[in-house]
Amino acid sequence: EGQMWPTAARTAGISAKRSARCFHHSSIALFSNGFRQCEALESVSGAHVGPVRVPFRKELKDQQKAQKLACTDTESADKAPKPRLEDWELTVGIEVHAQLNTERKLFSHAGTASSEDANAHAELFDLALPGSQPKFQHAVLLPALRAALALNCRINASSRFDRKHYFYQDQPAGYQITQYYGISAPAHILSSHLISHPEPFARDGYLSLDTSDGVPEDDNGGIVRVGIKQIQLEQDTAKTVQQPPNDMLLDFNRVGHPLIEIITLPHVHTPKTAAACVRKIQSILQSVSAMSTGMELGGLRADVNVSVLDKSTRDGAHSYHGVDGLGQRVEIKNLNSFKSVEDAVVAERNRQIETLLDGRPIVGETRAWSIGSTETRELRGKEGEVDYRYMPDPDILPLHINQELVDYVKSQLPMLPQEQIQFLVEKHKLSNKDAKTMVSLDGGRRLDYLEEVLSVIMGTGRTEEDFGLLASNWVLHELGGLLSSANMSFDANPVQPAALASILLELASEKITLKSAKKILVKVFEGDQRSICEIIDHDNFARRIVDMEAARTSAQQLVQSHPDMAAKAMAGQGGKFQWFVGQMIRQYGGNIDTGTVTAALKPFLGPGASRPHSKP
Repeated sequence: EGQMWPTAARTAGISAKRSARCFHHSSIALFSNGFRQCEALESVSGAHVGPVRVPFRKELKDQQKAQKLACTDTESADKAPKPRLEDWELTVGIEVHAQLNTERKLFSHAGTASSEDANAHAELFDLALPGSQPKFQHAVLLPALRAALALNCRINASSRFDRKHYFYQDQPAGYQITQYYGISAPAHILSSHLISHPEPFARDGYLSLDTSDGVPEDDNGGIVRVGIKQIQLEQDTAKTVQQPPNDMLLDFNRVGHPLIEIITLPHVHTPKTAAACVRKIQSILQSVSAMSTGMELGGLRADVNVSVLDKSTRDGAHSYHGVDGLGQRVEIKNLNSFKSVEDAVVAERNRQIETLLDGRPIVGETRAWSIGSTETRELRGKEGEVDYRYMPDPDILPLHINQELVDYVKSQLPMLPQEQIQFLVEKHKLSNKDAKTMVSLDGGRRLDYLEEVLSVIMGTGRTEEDFGLLASNWVLHELGGLLSSANMSFDANPVQPAALASILLELASEKITLKSAKKILVKVFEGDQRSICEIIDHDNFARRIVDMEAARTSAQQLVQSHPDMAAKAMAGQGGKFQWFVGQMIRQYGGNIDTGTVTAALKPFLGPGASRPHSKP
């Protein structure tokens, strides 16, 4: 982000120009010196003298001075003070396209599974064959409503579908069915709780972001509220498969897949906040089961509209939905990762600032960005609304949404991510960092797994308060560590919730030690099909009942065998005391608890031996 001036390619170009200019002056110096040596003659008092000879060492020094002088002007120009980012105001609006979590397409009975054989899920209407008619699938509306309500949107009582015309190979009909204009609803279907403006099915929402979402502190103190202009239903396109060198294949499994397009207001002013906004939207959609897959699997894509404005002049002549004083915006299409969103905004911001400083205007256009690139590239000139030739779709009836349906969907919404984080912190005593990790990992599936583990535990009469923190730590760290080491996704987790619950119950009842519990988890993870009780009994993991007198005798013998180490432990070096604890546990095969070992060692190493010694 900080590398705004200039790009690597531009730097190389400037260096090449400098070298060329310096070489030019060097050549002149060499030529003039040679000419002076060969031809310069002087007469003193009418006497003829030979050619003037310049010492070779002085000649080299003169050449170096001439070369340095020739490059001074260009270098000073290149080293002129460069503009600071704080002199410019960046503004970003975001459009998020998310595939809805449905079994059917938007206007056909075809399934939405895109991972099967190519073109296995395509009906006549999906292929735009003549005479085929759209059939709106009402079930699609449920995840769309969940998404809109979770994003604090108001639901329109009535809206309609429009045709957005453009021609591309992945759009067989030559137009996309979307929502743009909407209609005013008849008075008899309106209620005081619904809005009647001609808009798509949802509008006027908002998204709250803070530092825990990734907003930098210098962006409004780390607290940003991003307005959502509207959410609209629309179709996805077909998938284009490149066949080098010159062929492209089309897979129509994806065409007609129901999408929602979430259009934010231009309330974002830093690249990191732009990425945080898209990340938060995905998290919310996943938490209410509104989307099929996340960005990493292609279920969500983002477009960003970027503009910059010189703060010293603030002469922005553009506006968008009530936000005035904006610069000329440029759209960057099809960003498929959170890092891409941030990097593309950085690259386009820098390009626009450099363009304006060069005295050239920003051209409204559509651009693209590739992973690893430092610059955006032009795709096409920005198409205005009239170029799409929007028109109401004559084959699809208006969409009327009853208030009772809205109220029902709202009452069934699960906790949103921020509410889940707060619950884990307050109820299970997790740190804010661990709670956020639990909620965000694996699309919320790890949190669902935790709830299943706790459900099994509570079925034995135990309370959630007693096991919440313990179970959370094991799901997040112990089980998570095994999955990471094996490079496995959480979907492939071989440990059933009941198995982990049994391990934790045995640990809490002190039947096994912490070390044994971790070993048992590894066995289950590696495929051991025995019950937890069988593993404990057959593999000798049960905690040994240790006679304290026998333990003290073993402790005394251990201390006497290592006098130097014992002296350091008694001097207050806590690490040495822990060494004795480890040796004792090994003697008992790991089936003795640390408390018993500590109690047995203290009479021989002193009560302060287990505490670290404070150095003066």
